[in-house]
Amino acid sequence: MIDLDVVREIALALPDVEETTIHGAPCFKLRGNLLTCQALDKSVEPNTLAVPIDFDQRTKLLAADPNICYVTDHYMNYPTVLVRLSRIDRKSLTDLLGSAWGFVSSGTKASVRKRKAKRKSR
Repeated sequence: MIDLDVVREIALALPDVEETTIHGAPCFKLRGNLLTCQALDKSVEPNTLAVPIDFDQRTKLLAADPNICYVTDHYMNYPTVLVRLSRIDRKSLTDLLGSAWGFVSSGTKASVRKRKAKRKSR
């Protein structure tokens, strides 16, 4: 059974990830940017993880197995997929969090470059 302890173990094994909280619930961040957290919106099922991922990959995940991954109206416009922890296996979760790490990391690098460029132009 996948629970938050397993999520913690997988997430913290990734480089530069730290555990913190969001709205009082545990979450994991990569250099200050959200990597994953318990989905807290009232529209989600219990025991659901919110994972940032690009829209194309989300579409593929939803098509591959809608019993594991889903999205609600609340998350539709965000690059996020919702994951039923009760239905995902450890390897799939490890792969998904690895993909999320790459997605968040690439966005983090891009935002750092933008900030540096903005400072130089001043």
